[in-house]
Amino acid sequence: MKAVLVLNAGSSSLKFALYPVNGDVAEAPAVSGQVEGIGATPEITLKTADGARIHEAVPTGGSQGEQHRDALNHVFALLNRHNPALDIVAAGHRIVHGGEHYSAPTRLDESVLRTLDTFVPLAPLHQPHNLRAVRAVAGLMPQVPQVGCFDTAFHRTQPAVAQAFALPRRLSAEGIKRYGFHGLSYDYVARQLPEIIGERARGAVVIAHLGNGASMCALRDGRSVASTMGFTAVEGLMMGTRTGSLDPGVMLYLMEQKGMDAKALTSLLYKESGLLGVSGISQDMRTLLASDAPEAREAVELFCYRIARELGSLAAAAGGLDALVFTGGIGEHAAPVREKVATMAAWMGIEIDPAANADHARRIDTAASRVAVAVVPTNEERMIARYTAETLGL
Repeated sequence: MKAVLVLNAGSSSLKFALYPVNGDVAEAPAVSGQVEGIGATPEITLKTADGARIHEAVPTGGSQGEQHRDALNHVFALLNRHNPALDIVAAGHRIVHGGEHYSAPTRLDESVLRTLDTFVPLAPLHQPHNLRAVRAVAGLMPQVPQVGCFDTAFHRTQPAVAQAFALPRRLSAEGIKRYGFHGLSYDYVARQLPEIIGERARGAVVIAHLGNGASMCALRDGRSVASTMGFTAVEGLMMGTRTGSLDPGVMLYLMEQKGMDAKALTSLLYKESGLLGVSGISQDMRTLLASDAPEAREAVELFCYRIARELGSLAAAAGGLDALVFTGGIGEHAAPVREKVATMAAWMGIEIDPAANADHARRIDTAASRVAVAVVPTNEERMIARYTAETLGL
């Protein structure tokens, strides 16, 4: 049977899934897993459809790029060993930034990759590793077509005013604008909403994708009209280690008074701040919710406060609020976060049922709530598999 290989490559990890294709993409992968520890001591965890798990070290050496290649080699060997009847006919990749050039899934070749290389400064934590995986697959399986699925593409439906910064026109003309991210997640969740919230799915909806990376998106008729992330994936909500929106004057102060250069500021913005920086304890919401430390409580409070503030802003952009949807690791599993956000946003007519919230039910709003509130698990990997199959006509 034909199958699409889905890859989501990070700096030190490589998530993968193998989706059978038989007229349509299977609901669940035949195999999925991830390689962790690339750049140090890589280990692979693989899970088959029948629930079996395999965990083993990945023999490798050399540079980080070589380790990505070796990790892929090991993934292919395991896939062949456990799914010999599946023929990999395509590979689909999550690529964070497509810029203005790519508003839909695109077949990848070296010309496209060179263009995508120019977006590395806009997504330095993700783009280089996304592209490294594409080139590794091209070297290992040159006959397999590859498709790039862009996190920015879903937001290209936003009106021009929602994408603009108040900068001189010459800079805006160079492509300095709001792009938005997590589009694969938003697209998947938006497609599930009609079954969960009915006609409200066509109205004013705000989806909160909350995880180590966090953002929110306002939709009208299932299309993005505004988002919290902008030119880069550091704007908007406070995140695991990222600041979210920050007064530009703070940056000037740190440069002028603290002598911080671009490298130091990049580390501060992307790796030292957010939940980790505020709490001084952890970037993991589970750890912070379990802690009695006041710093942990303050970090959680600030995280929820920022969500509630952005909710008001996005409701204005959407022209109201018919539904609030939580997704992502924190959104799907952290009931206390959902409760705090709902309490802060009660003025909007949001009321959640404590028991349904604690059970992580699909609908957690009460009968009296003016706003539907849902918890919807995201599935970016299946979205990538569908995009890839559609693009290649599989």
